[in-house]
Amino acid sequence: QLSCLLRMVTLHGIPQDWDAYPQDLLLFLSPSDYAGNCSQFFINVGKANEDVLPRDAPQRQQLLLEALECLGIPGTQINQTNAEILGWLVCELDGDYIRSSGGTLLKDLSLCESFLPEQEEAIRDVLSSGNTIFGPPSAWSAFTLSELSGLIPVLGPSILQQIPK
Repeated sequence: QLSCLLRMVTLHGIPQDWDAYPQDLLLFLSPSDYAGNCSQFFINVGKANEDVLPRDAPQRQQLLLEALECLGIPGTQINQTNAEILGWLVCELDGDYIRSSGGTLLKDLSLCESFLPEQEEAIRDVLSSGNTIFGPPSAWSAFTLSELSGLIPVLGPSILQQIPK
């Protein structure tokens, strides 16, 4: 329905007032068609309902690639500002980005609904290192676990055994 609506909206050219349309429509749009800067485009995409696109939809990966290019991210390290712009697209980052970004992405990743095995392994590596604002698992408290609540299912026995009772 949204791709059909997009065809109708763009039938007579690209509108300049994209903010007047549902944000979910942006999931089917290229950032070059958005009247405004690409950062604002991805801020709005980050607010759209990610469930509109299935996890394995090629559009999700394409949006991520375009966002990384737009933000001028040269390698695999994402800072907090760029993570906020990416919104739910953070959930699409592969293990290299998660490892390189260290603890920067953990709070954003804790909002993701599911992870690929490679992402889970990268999250465990980052948390096990102890080089995050949370410190090593042996120093975690109930507050730490509440902050990381969305990541608890991926912790694994090696991390869980280190957490004080």
